[in-house]
Amino acid sequence: MEQNILTGLTDSQVLASQKKYGYNRMDPPQKSGALQLLLDIIREPMLILLFAISIIYLLVGDYGEALFMFFAIVAVSAISFYQDNRSKKALEALEKLNEPLSSVIRNGRTVQIPTHEIAVGDLCVIHEGRMINADGKIVQSNDFSVNEASLTGESHSVFKTSDNPVYSGTVAVSGSAVFKVTHIGQHTRLGKIGTSLGEIKSEISPLQTQISNFVKKMAAIGIVVFALVCVYNYVQTRNLAESLLSGLTLAMSVLPEEIPVAFTTFMAIGAWKLMQDGIIIKKSSVVETLGSTTVICTDKTGTITQNTMHLRHLYDYATQKVYDEAEFKESHLSQLIEYAMWSSEPEPFDPMEKTLHRIYSQTQKNDRRPYFSMFYEYPLDGTPPMMTHVFRDADANQIIAAKGAPEAILQVSSLSDAQAASVRTAIRNFGEKGYRVLGVAQGDFDGSEFPARQQDLSFSFLGLVVFHDPPKPGIRDVFDHIYKAGIKVKVITGDNVHTTKSIAHQAGITGVDETIQGHEILELPAADVAKVANDKVLFTRMFPEAKLAVVNALKHNGEVVAMLGDGVNDAPALKAANIGVAMGTKGTEIAKAAAALVITNDDLDKLIAGIAAGRRIYANIKKAVQYIISIHIPIILTVSLPLFLGWKFPQIFTPVHVIFLELIMGPTCSIVYENEPMEKNTMEQPPRKMTDTFLNWRELSLTIVQGLVITAGVLFAYQLMATSGASETLTRSMVFTTLIFANIFLSLTNRSFYYSLVDSFKNRNMLFAAVIVLTLLMLFAILYVTPVAEFFKVGPLNGTQLGQALAIAAVSVLWFEGYKLIKRHKARGIK
Repeated sequence: MEQNILTGLTDSQVLASQKKYGYNRMDPPQKSGALQLLLDIIREPMLILLFAISIIYLLVGDYGEALFMFFAIVAVSAISFYQDNRSKKALEALEKLNEPLSSVIRNGRTVQIPTHEIAVGDLCVIHEGRMINADGKIVQSNDFSVNEASLTGESHSVFKTSDNPVYSGTVAVSGSAVFKVTHIGQHTRLGKIGTSLGEIKSEISPLQTQISNFVKKMAAIGIVVFALVCVYNYVQTRNLAESLLSGLTLAMSVLPEEIPVAFTTFMAIGAWKLMQDGIIIKKSSVVETLGSTTVICTDKTGTITQNTMHLRHLYDYATQKVYDEAEFKESHLSQLIEYAMWSSEPEPFDPMEKTLHRIYSQTQKNDRRPYFSMFYEYPLDGTPPMMTHVFRDADANQIIAAKGAPEAILQVSSLSDAQAASVRTAIRNFGEKGYRVLGVAQGDFDGSEFPARQQDLSFSFLGLVVFHDPPKPGIRDVFDHIYKAGIKVKVITGDNVHTTKSIAHQAGITGVDETIQGHEILELPAADVAKVANDKVLFTRMFPEAKLAVVNALKHNGEVVAMLGDGVNDAPALKAANIGVAMGTKGTEIAKAAAALVITNDDLDKLIAGIAAGRRIYANIKKAVQYIISIHIPIILTVSLPLFLGWKFPQIFTPVHVIFLELIMGPTCSIVYENEPMEKNTMEQPPRKMTDTFLNWRELSLTIVQGLVITAGVLFAYQLMATSGASETLTRSMVFTTLIFANIFLSLTNRSFYYSLVDSFKNRNMLFAAVIVLTLLMLFAILYVTPVAEFFKVGPLNGTQLGQALAIAAVSVLWFEGYKLIKRHKARGIK
């Protein structure tokens, strides 16, 4: 394609076009600004409760408490705003990074620009595997076909020639073209029918559903408890304001509003951290699914191997000999090298084709490329696949060159069974050494109109080109990590059996003795496909339908499938997998569009890092939720039991004390636990099942027991002071201090439900230290700074009382370390 005669728009013309027509984006849904975020926060249940309490305090004339409540509103709003804004910015960063680049000709040069910068009048360059991102008319094309299923629903390809329209959202299937942009954004055909990614609602994950249901149940319990406490207290005191305050205090203690905030924050920040590590997540909820991966379906070339494609040998059919690199300049190899080059793209981007062009330049005395231009092209197709290019020069001299899977080339070549058998022996020998082998043929056609199928042309077999593409350094360690994490591996490749098996052995993949090919899979009934998908590890000569069948069968077997792919033909399987993973360097745009995440440097080890991050985030969310449930139980019971049991001081806690505890718990839950490192045994555990309940009964029971034991400790402190004749103020100080200490111990011991508290300190998390120090400073200010103590209605504790509170809190929480010790001993016994 002679792109040098096309100059495209100048910079000033681009600016003028964008000023007139705008940018190439759909009208996105209104994003939440700072004011909208603030309004959303104010509508949260906790803030509504705080407003209600503030108003009651104002009405009864307790202006100090009312002022504190307003301060609490500001503090809670600030924490929520910080978390929401942090999550929003992380998601915006992901969205920006997910935007594809487009090739346009400007000022006579082809440049890459963000897709939203495409202007009306631009000349866009498009080739196989790329998404068309604007409407336009073709200026130049070369065997260019497009899949328009996104608009028409028809899956077959449509060939396009000069002046044919192309539409945004469609995909280039073969060839290449330059088109002039006529419509952008909402004015494209796609935009007019209202198809916008912004209109697609995100699917709610199982974890989101479970957490949402839990919070709703707790909110319902809070409403019931609020009503009961209000009625009971009013019957006892006939004081409406006091009854409402008691009810609202308990409602605040029941409502776990930190949990949904924590979930959103963990997922968004987790996705943002992965982005910084070279893993681009399309939706933050994918992070959750990553941690549940049970099967990785990986390609071979460029994923397991280095994708260097070094031409190691030539097999010349005329002499039936194998030649090494030092012999490539021998004259009788000229035709094989030349036709291997002609069967490649004129402007190659594939490593193999780049190598063939380079070897041609090094070995040919006369470079004929400037005199020939591509006249006709058959894109890669067939099972197994092959491709054919037709070139002509000014004198109508014609070259027809084909290359592809050796089996495909042998099928179309005029060889006897014995001749083909001898070539297959050579292919098998190369494959067993791990080499990548392609067949090369010379075509012949005298007619005026080329047949629809390249297989209908007449071909003469020329030989084989043999590439060496060794496994990546350290790939054995990668697969060792995968197996230790309890994840199965499936290699799904278009290459042949022998090459794939050799590379798999070198890479340390297990269970590769038996293989199955794509055509065999499609001949099996569904039940057998499910069994084969489970039992086999190597899947060779795979094509789109076969890949899709394997992925669907694995999902039907209950597996959580991560599928790696890079080509147009991988798109259906990528879309069907639980986690479609596209390669950032060699991946086509349609593969990236179909995938759920993109690995920027094509490194399989990055996927393992993503799975580890998913497991870490899931574990940390569980820790945060269990912490919130456990600490809410003593708050709820300390507020309610003295009232219902008619104890000496029925209102030991007021809204002021509860909101202080909420201000401590919020950051601990959604900020500190989010920053918690991964435990050292995380990637040695089998993946969790997606169908598992977020907190099973055993975990929930353990969490409730933790909360009840803390409650027992706090109420023991209450009775210790009350029975010794202490005042309400001093009793409140003791109860409040014991609960604060217990909260600190709980947050530390719950860093791990397996390793000891001492081991957990080895996991550096400076936010824990910061929150604990800040909590203690505020506690001592409340106890020992007179104005603050008077406001909180507490008094100073002496050294003995402070020690008692610390000891009671330690016993109430640190018994759990004994449970973890028994758990570790049992685990070692099982091993």
